[in-house]
This record gives sequence, C-alpha cells and structure tokens, in this order.
Amino acid sequence: MTRQGKLPEDWYFYNLSADEIWHRYCGFIDLSIEQFMTIQERLLTEQIGMVHNSFLGRKIMGERTPRNVEEFRQTVPLTTYQDYEPYLSEQREDVLPEKPYLWVHTSGRSGRFKWTPYTERALEVTSRHALGGLMFAAASRQGEVNLHPGVRMLLLVAPRPYVTGAIVHYISTHRFSGRVMPPLAEADAMEFRDRVMLGFEMALREGVDQVFTIASVLAKVGEVMTSQARQMRLSSSMARPAVLGRVASAWFRAKRGGRGILPGDLWRLKGIVTGGTDTYIYKNDIAHYWGQAPYEVYAATECFPMAMASWNKKWLTFVPNLAFWEFIPEAERRKSQQDPTYRPKTVRLNEVEQGQDYEVVLTHYHGMPFMRYRMGDVVRVAGMGDEETGSTLPQFAFKCRTGDIIMLYSLTELDEKTVWQAIINTGAKVAEWSAAKEIENDQAYLRLYIELKEGADQGDLEKAVDQQLRAIDVDYRDIGDQLGLQPVRVTYLPPGTFQRYYEEMRKEGADLAHLKPPHMNPSDDVIEKLFRLGGHWQT
Repeated sequence: MTRQGKLPEDWYFYNLSADEIWHRYCGFIDLSIEQFMTIQERLLTEQIGMVHNSFLGRKIMGERTPRNVEEFRQTVPLTTYQDYEPYLSEQREDVLPEKPYLWVHTSGRSGRFKWTPYTERALEVTSRHALGGLMFAAASRQGEVNLHPGVRMLLLVAPRPYVTGAIVHYISTHRFSGRVMPPLAEADAMEFRDRVMLGFEMALREGVDQVFTIASVLAKVGEVMTSQARQMRLSSSMARPAVLGRVASAWFRAKRGGRGILPGDLWRLKGIVTGGTDTYIYKNDIAHYWGQAPYEVYAATECFPMAMASWNKKWLTFVPNLAFWEFIPEAERRKSQQDPTYRPKTVRLNEVEQGQDYEVVLTHYHGMPFMRYRMGDVVRVAGMGDEETGSTLPQFAFKCRTGDIIMLYSLTELDEKTVWQAIINTGAKVAEWSAAKEIENDQAYLRLYIELKEGADQGDLEKAVDQQLRAIDVDYRDIGDQLGLQPVRVTYLPPGTFQRYYEEMRKEGADLAHLKPPHMNPSDDVIEKLFRLGGHWQT
C-alpha cells in the first residue's frame, strides 16, 4: 500500500523502489560525458532565451541573442559579482529574468553581503541534489538508501538569509519531511553557541541520524565536547532514561577503547555532511571525534550545490542541471591576473585534462541571473572517472580560492592545502595558523602566524616548514636553489589567541564561515585583532 507523504519528495520514498529512488537523487553520477553535455546544452539554450528578455540579461549579453552555445561562449563576456552588485544588493526583481522565490546572501571575504536570488524552479532542483547528498553520505555502496522521511538532522548552520539556513528551511517546509535540530524557527533568533547547545540537547534526548555543518565548526565542536565529557554533568531536565542510556553506552564504548568519551560514542550517525573549502584539513579530526569520515559537498551562495562526492566519499562530480560549467585553464588564469584586460579562454567539462587546475565559471539555469560568472574557485581534475563507483565523468578536488594564493618571486603560487600540508609534515603541534605575504627590504616572505598547543616546543619551525615546502612544491624549491633564499618567517601567538578571536567574532554576530581567521591572506584588521587578543607575541 502506497502512502502520499506530507511533502512532495516524501511521495517518492514511499512509492518507489530503492533502485528508482537512487536513480532519481543520485543517478547523475552514472551519466556518460555525452549525456552530461546534452543536458548542459539543452538547459543553456532554454536559459539564453529567457535571460535575454530581462534587463540584466541584455546588459550582460548585449542586444543580440546568441543563437547557440558556442556563440554564447564567444560573445558573452566573463563576469564577476561586481557586474551584478548594483542590482542584486538592492534586490531589484524588475531586472531579473524570473521573479525569485527567496533571496540569500553570504558576507564574503570583504564583509559585505553578496545577495543571490533563487527561483522556485532552481530550489526544486537544489532540493533534489541536497537529498542526494544525504543519501550519498549515508551509503557505503551503490544503490544503498539509508534516507527516509522523518530523518533526524542536527544542523549547525548559519541562519536565514544565509544560503545554508535558507535552503534547509525551504527543503524542510516545502519539499521533504525531517526532524531538524534545533528547530529553524527558534535557531534563527539564537546566537550560534545557544543553537549548538540546544541542538545537542535535543540530539541526546531524541537521537540523530545525520549532521550537517561546516567542517571547521564540526572539528571544533568535537574537540570541545570531548574536553567537556570528562566532567559531564546532566541537568535535571536532561536526566531522562533515553539520555542516561545513551551516555552509559558511550561510557562503555570509550572504556573498551581505553580513552575518554568522544561524540561518536554518543551517536551512531548514518552520515556527516560538510561544506566549506577546508574539509580536507579537518577530515581526520572529524573522523576521530565523530567516528566516520565526512561527506563533502562543493557549494556556494551563488549555486547550491555545484559538485558532490559519491558514496565512496572520494572526489567531486559536478551536477549537470543547476548551471552550465566552463573552466579557465591555469595558464589562462595567470594571464588574466597579469593583464586584467585579457579575456581568458575556457574549456567545457568534456575538454578538461587529468591533473590540471581550472578556475570555475558558471552560467545559471532555471531563470537565475549569473552568466559566465567567475566563481574565484580553483579545482583540480583528480581523474577522468572513478573505477570504484563506475562513474566515467571527470572527478575533481577543490584546490583553493584565487584570493587565497600567495605568490612569491613570480616563481610559485602557494595555496592553503600546500602550506597546511607542509606544517603537518613538520610534526609540530600546531593549534591554529594563518599565513600572509610580507615585504621587508624589498624581499618577500611567507609570514606564518602560529599558535602552538599547550606545552609544545617551538623548535626551528621556520627551517622545518621551508624544508617541507621544498619537498612538496617544485616551484618553491627554485626560490632556494636559484635565489638562495629561505622566505619563511614565523610569529608565535600565545595559547588561546585563536579561541579568543573565535569568541569575539561570535559576539559580533559573524556567520559560521567567518568565526575563524582565514588561513591565507588575512587582512591587516584580522592580524591586528590576533595581536590584540594574544596580548603579546614573539617573532
């Protein structure tokens, strides 16, 4: 006997077979490259006609409507947010190709809001991919469905109108039934710390199936919970049989492991979904605290999601039906950096090459406004398919944001992943760090602001990081070999500095993505705040 379900997507879970459900939400990874490109071209052709009828479309494309995909790529210029900002910052719906259902924003690196309108059609497709992400996160093999209406979801995300809070609210109220903890209507009005506390209290009482948050936040919460578990005291309101049973089971698991209680002892999660560009940094910490590796979604305010990992949680596959994808090859990107008037060439998904880096360019579908929009993100092609999942589509790994690169002597471009790996490889007990380019006496340095863990020995970290960068990055090695320089400089910050920064930003109402200083290219204001909160520093 079939059931209707409360919300539209519920129906499919009640009435389709597991194979049919998997195909609906996760089947895009099984497309051939030819099928993927056919979808891309069909939806772009529909979008061109719709967008050109709008004021903003004509402003970007000109008065003549491109006749096909290639003419669109040849005649329409690449754009950035500045091309849309005068209209989107005022939420001008009269200039858009289709009336939006809701507006979302992120603060961006500059601290100013970047607004994006979402149409209802775009939200429906977004919802389907979001549910696909939850299915992938809970699966250990092809076709495994461990998602059902009523899923208990612990959400540690920024409130509406930030994109994560807005999308989750739309899905849970309009598309798919689930138990969101803490309830969004309450969470939107609460400070982040209070949202976290309420969410975990509910999870202790009711259990939880999946967690969704930014990777750095989940790692930090795991660290704090593990520390607090040593002196765990339950309030009278929490002293319930279900909670006591959960804590007792966690205590026995930890006892058998000869360690303290970890969050992963309290809940047997089906999946952990993380966003943010730093998932790779915190992946091991999350697995340690929470008992399993996180599932990664590559998403942004402008498009949510853009690419997703499969069930093996390895690489990212771009989705075919939210945006038209183009990619700027690394050599072209560098030319455009050196000459702002240069128009870099792009390639399509069926033209990317394994091992190469590309800047992502998107054109919206479903009546949304961005055209040939430079995301400012650089991805690397990790493979031309995935033998384990059977996918034949190009597989990607997020590399960096273009603004998160430090160039030294025009010889090397250091990204966050490279610097972080070099620090890890030294074996130093580093609590947190941030890196900036510094010029002194006409010489460029990589300045590392380092907070060591309590009791850690400083050692010669400058030399150690330099040696590891030389081992990792061939171009960096040339700085020493050709110029005879060792450009790493370290400034040590007192223990607790980054935690105090986190607390101060939380009190100021910063969104989740900005509670911590950026690892790469912090502003002068951020560095000044770290020095102030540290009280003193040592170079």
